[in-house]
Amino acid sequence: MEIAFIGLGNMGLGMAANLAKARHGVRAFDLDAAAVARAVAAGCVAKASVADAVAGTDAVVTMLPAGHHVHAVYADVFAAASAGTLLIDASTIDVVTAQAVAADAATRGLSMVDAPVSGGTTAADAGTLTFMVGGGAEAFARAQPILALMGKAVIHAGTVGMGQAAKLCNNMLLGIHMAGTCEAFVLAQRLGLDAQTFFDISSKASGQNWSMTSYCPVPGPVPGAPSNRGYAGGFASALMLKDLKLALAAASDSGTPVAMGAAAESLYALFAGLGGAGTDFSGLIKLIDGSWER
Repeated sequence: MEIAFIGLGNMGLGMAANLAKARHGVRAFDLDAAAVARAVAAGCVAKASVADAVAGTDAVVTMLPAGHHVHAVYADVFAAASAGTLLIDASTIDVVTAQAVAADAATRGLSMVDAPVSGGTTAADAGTLTFMVGGGAEAFARAQPILALMGKAVIHAGTVGMGQAAKLCNNMLLGIHMAGTCEAFVLAQRLGLDAQTFFDISSKASGQNWSMTSYCPVPGPVPGAPSNRGYAGGFASALMLKDLKLALAAASDSGTPVAMGAAAESLYALFAGLGGAGTDFSGLIKLIDGSWER
């Protein structure tokens, strides 16, 4: 199968590499020449433009920063895609944009799914992402084998846009969990409770959550967590802030009160504004304990 992959950032590069490992022809394009070079080293074929990457392919996968990028890139995709080409947008964007672009695809006789991911760069590299997929049953059936090469779970969330809805709700909850986990560790330490001891207790008690057991914000308890490498890598706080803003916009549009989501957004906005945008989102603990310096 020939697959165009557009968007080779921290997430996209690992995803494209896993498709190449599965012996598919992966045509890679990104505005960053260095990113394309890394994709070529991982087994992809460099292409000079979106149109060059897309022409004659069976499927197109995009992994882009925001909704306006998706709109712009798909204008070029639509111009170059052959009839029957499957379109998979793995970006995290707003529901309305996802639905609008998919509607444009449908008028051109093209099938499209929105398939945002959960798992971060480690899962992207390892091929263990979770995909939340919005689209019709037939389009999902076509997309599932491709997504399975990049993820451990491919879940049909419903009609077009529902993949984005699931992602926004999930990441709002993740941001809330991480903020609460950071606060709990800081409180525990200031009360004289050893961090490892608190982890050993809470990770097996009712306070257990993914932010604690997989991305523990204090160094030590989870060896692979970004907290053990100075909060570098992982899931950047700027991306968490982006997702929280999208969730709050969706909440406003739907008339849904999300006080905890709004509180988490405020904390991440403050952290990003103080220089923490590129730091892993578990680095929020440094803001909460007062030790953040940048």
